[in-house]
Amino acid sequence: MISTAAPPAAVFPPKTGNSPLNALQEEILELKKARNAVILAHNYQIEPIQRVADHLGDSLGLAYAAANAQAETILFCGVHFMAETAKIVNPTRRVLLPDANAGCSLSDSCPADKLAAYKAANPHLYVVAYINCSAAVKALSDVICTSGNAVKIVERVPADREILFVPDQNLGAWVARQTKRHIRLWPGSCYAHVLFTVSALERVRTQYPHAPIVAHPECTEAVRDLADIVCSTEKMVHFCKETPAKEIIIATESGMIHRLQRDIPEKTFIAGPTDRCACNDCRFMKMNTLEKVRDALRDGTPEIQMDEAIRTAALTPIQRMLDWSR
Repeated sequence: MISTAAPPAAVFPPKTGNSPLNALQEEILELKKARNAVILAHNYQIEPIQRVADHLGDSLGLAYAAANAQAETILFCGVHFMAETAKIVNPTRRVLLPDANAGCSLSDSCPADKLAAYKAANPHLYVVAYINCSAAVKALSDVICTSGNAVKIVERVPADREILFVPDQNLGAWVARQTKRHIRLWPGSCYAHVLFTVSALERVRTQYPHAPIVAHPECTEAVRDLADIVCSTEKMVHFCKETPAKEIIIATESGMIHRLQRDIPEKTFIAGPTDRCACNDCRFMKMNTLEKVRDALRDGTPEIQMDEAIRTAALTPIQRMLDWSR
């Protein structure tokens, strides 16, 4: 008989230090120097990749890093829309993505042709697009946002404009509650974040009754209501540093734990479980490996290519976001 018992939570105790870099990581650092490259890595990347990155952060921080990059090559360890964003804001640089198939279920939920048709039928709408979307969708939008600045961005939208928020309905609903704005929500979601459930988090909380729950706004409303704080991955770092709690439950993609351990090694982090697994991994983020990072730097591929008309159209709402976020 197959057991249906929920898996135990994955616990990451205080970290005492890092092991030396392995031969592959050292090779990557040598190639990076030889190719005049900079490595940007999202907080959801595996720890071995995080350790060779020049910049580690969330979508907003990495957008700034990409825009300001002076190296000839930007190697973006994340998913496709992130590498596209780097190319949009810094077009003269070669932008590489370790695995060209590292996509995003959330981005895929909003095809550009469907958004264009919806806009044509509703021309009065002001489109706020979460950065987790394709360049073609960005090009159709009025302003871009990230989970870290979404509330600030929506508050800047003229009060007389009705907002369409794409593609994440969970983040959009959370922003609507924070801002008291009426927002139309595109029916998209992150497959990984909606796997978190109240029942799974309540089970782990019985084991760690004094541990606050930190949740990403891409989670469902029920999970957000259960959490002690809802915030972007970068703001998670600040909360975990400042809270007196020594044990903290993290309801977002499991790679975030490595970032937290790096910045706050003295605390214990519990990966928010789902009903089926102890750690919630994004299969797209985990498509990037050290071997693929090495190969991309060595071979100069896969390279992000983009139609210039789409790039320039997408740059306008991104630049608006960067200006409004300062």
